[in-house]
Amino acid sequence: MTDVTERTGSRTTLDLRVGDLVEVLSIDEILATLDDRGELESLPFMPEMTVFCGRRMTVHKVAHKVCNPMTRTGMRSMTRAVHLTEARCDGSAHGGCQTACSLYWKEAWLKRVAPDDALSKPTPGVGMGGRRSLPLLDINARKAVGEDGEPRYSCQATEILRAAPTPLPMRDMSQFVTDYRTGNAGILVIGRSMLVGYFNRLQALSARVLPQRFRLRKGLPWPFVEGRVRGQTPTGTLNLQPGELVRVKSKEEILATLNDQLLNRGMGFEGEMSRFCGRTAIVQSRVERCLDERTGRMLTMKSPCIVLEKVVCEGAYHAVCPREYVPFWREVWLERV
Repeated sequence: MTDVTERTGSRTTLDLRVGDLVEVLSIDEILATLDDRGELESLPFMPEMTVFCGRRMTVHKVAHKVCNPMTRTGMRSMTRAVHLTEARCDGSAHGGCQTACSLYWKEAWLKRVAPDDALSKPTPGVGMGGRRSLPLLDINARKAVGEDGEPRYSCQATEILRAAPTPLPMRDMSQFVTDYRTGNAGILVIGRSMLVGYFNRLQALSARVLPQRFRLRKGLPWPFVEGRVRGQTPTGTLNLQPGELVRVKSKEEILATLNDQLLNRGMGFEGEMSRFCGRTAIVQSRVERCLDERTGRMLTMKSPCIVLEKVVCEGAYHAVCPREYVPFWREVWLERV
């Protein structure tokens, strides 16, 4: 098999596409690519990733761009990185965070393989169902303790603005060419996302320069999500458990639980989530802990949120972002079937 890998210094280019088979390098090979912060090109290699070392996996999405949820300033460009199928962070080295982020893999941590290639010899304790403890990775998974005395964590999500420092404007058509070329998305999906993106920019412009009576749907971005509550938002308790079948309530029912910032008791409802209204899904887990990406502080929810199986943000209204966030659902937004 001919390897198309090209090396320039410590950089590796595999020109990966969705569906390509790769093998995660051994932990020793990966450590050799990292600086003293446990990072490559400012992207941390986290302790939770060691369990995948030596495994063969398929490319799920090519992570050539990433959304910016911290400042909501659009997409940012990332180089030589992919997401692998069923490779999500379990939070075991980060205070038990339950966000389940899709892990970023630099191409320098992978090698292209064919199905009939011989398996590499696994590293003892790594890739065998357990996470390996390594000082470089474990130490750098934490930041200095906050003024409140609580621990602060560092992960790929908290450092994403350093790992992807270059803004990627909507007008840069090359991003959509890459989405199509790599197999991230098809023509129809890309076309819809572009139309929504440009429409939302026109809406934002109209909200800035036009009197309200001349704005289309008040200048709201697609899909016109507007909270209705002008006080304390309502709660709902179903005590849902993993394995139960639920239906996401209608968009109108959910809007009746949100304030003008699209929050229900501090939990946001995104326009992307409205695409799942009316659909049925199975409860995957109850979530009580998640990291604040801005500060690295662990947040503990007063009432658990729900994660639904196979329900992720598909980037339909956000430039086909390949990050695939796992949305958190308030129980008041769901109903048992």
